[in-house]
Amino acid sequence: MSRRRPYPNDDDDGYDRFCRSKRRRVSEDQEMEEHLETLIYTIGEKSKASLESNLEGLASVLEAYLSKYRNKVLRLLTDCAVKLPEKCTTYTTIAGLMNAKNYNFGGEFVEQMVRIFKEALKSCNWDTARYTLRFLADLVNCHVVDANSLLKLLESMLDVAKEDGVPDVRRSWFIYAVLYCLPWVGRELYEKRESQLDMLLTTIGVLLNKRSKKHVPALRVWTIDVPHTQEEYLDCLWEQIRKLRQDNWQEKHIPRPYLAFDSVLCEALQHSLPTLLIPPHDDSYVYPKPTVIFRMFDYTDCPERGPVLPGAHSIERFLIEEHLHQIIENYHAERKECATHLIEFPYKSNIPLEYCIVEVIFAELFNLPQPRYLELFYGSLFIELSKLQTSKMPQVLAQATEILFLRIETMNTACFDRFVTWFGYHLSNFQYRWSWEDWEECLKLDHEHPRPKFIKEVLLKTMRLSYHQRIRDIVPRSYECVLPPRPDPFYKYTAEGSSSLPGTQVAQQLMTAIKNRCSPEDLLAILKELPNPLEDDEGPEARYNPLKIDVFVQTLFFLGSKSFSHSFAAIGKFNQVFKLLADGEEAQLCILRSIYELWRNHQQMVCVLIDKMLKIQLLECSAVANWIFSKEMSHDFTKLYIWEILHLTINKMSKYVSRLSRELSEAREKLARSGAGSSSGDESDDSLTGRGDDKPTEEMVERMEERLETAQGDQKNLFLIIFQRFIMILSEHLVRCDTDNKEFDNYWYRWTIGRLQHVFLAHHEQVQKYSSTLETLLFTQDLDPHILDVFHQFVALCS
Repeated sequence: MSRRRPYPNDDDDGYDRFCRSKRRRVSEDQEMEEHLETLIYTIGEKSKASLESNLEGLASVLEAYLSKYRNKVLRLLTDCAVKLPEKCTTYTTIAGLMNAKNYNFGGEFVEQMVRIFKEALKSCNWDTARYTLRFLADLVNCHVVDANSLLKLLESMLDVAKEDGVPDVRRSWFIYAVLYCLPWVGRELYEKRESQLDMLLTTIGVLLNKRSKKHVPALRVWTIDVPHTQEEYLDCLWEQIRKLRQDNWQEKHIPRPYLAFDSVLCEALQHSLPTLLIPPHDDSYVYPKPTVIFRMFDYTDCPERGPVLPGAHSIERFLIEEHLHQIIENYHAERKECATHLIEFPYKSNIPLEYCIVEVIFAELFNLPQPRYLELFYGSLFIELSKLQTSKMPQVLAQATEILFLRIETMNTACFDRFVTWFGYHLSNFQYRWSWEDWEECLKLDHEHPRPKFIKEVLLKTMRLSYHQRIRDIVPRSYECVLPPRPDPFYKYTAEGSSSLPGTQVAQQLMTAIKNRCSPEDLLAILKELPNPLEDDEGPEARYNPLKIDVFVQTLFFLGSKSFSHSFAAIGKFNQVFKLLADGEEAQLCILRSIYELWRNHQQMVCVLIDKMLKIQLLECSAVANWIFSKEMSHDFTKLYIWEILHLTINKMSKYVSRLSRELSEAREKLARSGAGSSSGDESDDSLTGRGDDKPTEEMVERMEERLETAQGDQKNLFLIIFQRFIMILSEHLVRCDTDNKEFDNYWYRWTIGRLQHVFLAHHEQVQKYSSTLETLLFTQDLDPHILDVFHQFVALCS
């Protein structure tokens, strides 16, 4: 029997004390873990002490708490190694100090980093793999990893680049990953394993010489190498590494805090990296696409009295650009924070920072096939930078704009579009102020010349963000020839001389009826009065009535011309009328012609209406493609809005196919789970698949497969139409020029061949699925080499 003095509510009181004690311990543990996380993630930031003293202090703190928070510390350090690549050497130094204090922890850390590297390769997370490999390489400098084992790993990666029957993009990535590490670890390998390093570089040189570069012209922002050479990314980095080798592997940009602890680190035992088996190629793997390095500035563009811009082949140029790209990658979701980190770039006193930032942002904006992030992000980032640094950034940005404008004649067509969109957006945020007088001279050039075309397209873009009179007021009178017309509808049934047009009387009745809120049935009754002009040729069985369509479409959209919302409401109310009248592609072509005739002076309205009608499936994608390439659209063929419509049409089809494919995959998974769970009874089955009525049946899956197959057939047909029309008009042009003994390489040809290339690049993932069909049916060997070469560049890019 217990002799302890009893207390009232003894059991409850003891339980409460236990719970409070447990909560206190949990709270203390959580606070300590959060404190460690803050210390590790923010090391070296906003501290008056030197980085070296911070690192030494942090290593001591981690060592003290290692016994209790070992897994937490391990996870935090590996996370930082991957997620904060710009602080690579900071964390390798911490790892080195920890390894010197605790060899077993150092071994666990290296094992974890190797595991992350292997998982990144298996999951095709190529950036993570690249950053992890570089981190392992830098651990050699901190005496954590043995140099010989690192060289074996790099050699095994180059062995992958020697494989036969694998895509070139796979080989290229493994070569790039090896080269990427050398600025960090090259000096150490040179001092300790010079002969092995030389063999490694010789192997890289041989592999690079064997590479095909057919894809390079498709990825160049500029078509010529004057004044700056446009180099493929591997060739450029190889030249930079060769220059670094000539300089005895000495560079001036990478911070190396571990040098301050050399006496401590050199006494530590090193770990050997295990032999890694690189995952073999699989057809499902998606590798990073090659790029061409964008160059806009050299040292002559920067102020004479300021710091000098590193040369194109200096390793410092690569390291600076790589660091800036990493900042953009880390903070792209928050433009203000991104701009702040760019302006606060370390070592900014040693470089013309504003020029480097502007060049890197334009490099991302003009990246081909696609920019990494939304085009709008780069425009908003420039605005934030201009606000943060009002004394320098706006002037550098204006200088960059002038350089781009002067070289615009040799600019890639896709980049031309992005330049137009960015500049129009930028002007709208700075009250449309620009030195327009400086560009007056180019207005005398051919209207298809890229410079006057750029000005005209920019004014059209700014009008979308403003209004017509405002745009007229911002430019000099000499710009009258490139000013867009007033965006008013042209309703021919009330225009001068409309009384002689067939359908005018019915159009007036229709307008009155719609204003009186008639029903779709009443509207159809009025339209019945119109004769069918096609009956003379096709008889009473004519498939559609072009006059009926024209009267209906023009009248309805004229009444809805007040805003986009009014037009959308009109489409919604008379949706069934559209479906009855537009039963077939030829009828849909009539709708498109009527929309264009009404809104020929309002390009944005044409784009928006077609986008809306595609979305609710009143128009088929193939009809829009055929309309764009029709003869009546030839005078607008080189205008940007036409290609905006084509790309949104292709994107609509691609999204539809992707959605059906995703739904089918989900349905198959649910069906498989329900089949596997049926043996465990109804309860288990419901727990696996959710509600019983959500389970798909085999018949439902079969219907979904049929829908997907039909959609993929429509997508393939759309691409066949587009590329066939491109081939036809380009071939006709080439034959006509040859017959007339004229130069074929005129502005129209350059715009059109550029648009063909743009379609391939912008939709390369979708087009790639049908490349064999395209090669068999359209891009055959008897095609003109100028056209065929564009297709071969696309195939090389995706191979």
